[in-house]
Amino acid sequence: MKAEKTVRPDPRLHYLTPLRQTPFHARTSAANRLNSWGPWGGYTTVLEFEDLAMEHSAIRNSATVYDLCPMVKYRVSGPGAADYLNRLTVRNAAKLHVGAVHYTIWCDDAGKIIDDGTVFRLAGDDFRICCQERHLPWLLDSAIGFDVRVREETEDVAALSLQGPCSYAVLKAAGFDVAALKPFRMVTFPFDGGELMVSRTGFTGDLGYELWTTPDHALPLWDRLFEAGAPWGIRPIGTQALDIARTEAGFIITNLDFVPSHQAVREDRVRSPFEMALDWMIDWDKGHFTGRRALLEERAKGSQWAFVGLDIEGNVSAEQSIIYHDKKHEVGQITAACWSPTVKRNIALAYVKRPYHAGKSGNLWVEVYAMRELQYAKLMLRAEVCERPFFNPARRRATPPGMF
Repeated sequence: MKAEKTVRPDPRLHYLTPLRQTPFHARTSAANRLNSWGPWGGYTTVLEFEDLAMEHSAIRNSATVYDLCPMVKYRVSGPGAADYLNRLTVRNAAKLHVGAVHYTIWCDDAGKIIDDGTVFRLAGDDFRICCQERHLPWLLDSAIGFDVRVREETEDVAALSLQGPCSYAVLKAAGFDVAALKPFRMVTFPFDGGELMVSRTGFTGDLGYELWTTPDHALPLWDRLFEAGAPWGIRPIGTQALDIARTEAGFIITNLDFVPSHQAVREDRVRSPFEMALDWMIDWDKGHFTGRRALLEERAKGSQWAFVGLDIEGNVSAEQSIIYHDKKHEVGQITAACWSPTVKRNIALAYVKRPYHAGKSGNLWVEVYAMRELQYAKLMLRAEVCERPFFNPARRRATPPGMF
């Protein structure tokens, strides 16, 4: 009897793989009146539920939920977990207390950024990494020599982002008292026969929380929040509204604001922490970490690029526009832009060659093509370097939060 031949999938046909549905899909699909979907990490995710302006307004004026299930999640555990993360990332994981979270990045040997994300210390030897892209081969290679276990747990965790000035009030009404929870801290509650972890983190630059549970508790969690949040007008939001909010907050997204060094085809497309204005988080005193030698050299010699905020004249959004000095010399590229409904300014995040990033030079211009009656008009708009974030409300950090 002949053995059956194993048929392996053709990697060239990866684009035929259907997108997966998140544990919240039954609720998000019912609420998605525009049937507006997009891909994220192999999952289908909502781009816009009903009205973009109303969704963004809810982020800044009431309470919103956003499905975080496609976000990549890794579990790092074992006696060597903290030492491993110290080698992998630029921050000092040993200083991260149990029940705390910090934002960090990890680099390759050349000091170029692979990805950014958050690290949660769940227990003394137990951590969770959340990030945009998948890097399991790099994480496993980096684990050689450490007494540590690294595994992906994206499908094992259902996560929701609850954001907005009324998010605390909604959680309180839902039975979760987080009055004493400080930013970048987390707490666990019993929920529906299981557990719910609440972290005071988010991607909107506003008061907000992220909620973590198991997939079988996803729909009960959604229903509890919407029942409790009805008096505050809670509503789901899509990726497009979140993108406006994160731009206002000055936050970056992998593959939109920088290219992961392991994915870049062109060598000059990668960026270092200095070039992304993220060098503030590097702990130079903790000992060796991947990329440290290259970053020390860059610190001494200087960087080619600076990542800045821009204030652009007019109200025409300048996504992916080129930046010029004196209207003649190309000196930068915009990575994210929008007309901000919150601060009522035309804002952008951008790379600018040094030294053109320094101060308000008064001679930076953005080339924008705007549709005018079925024809594109070329506009040269004046731009000024400005401080990030563009929006930074005190309620984001207030403990206990206000009852709005």
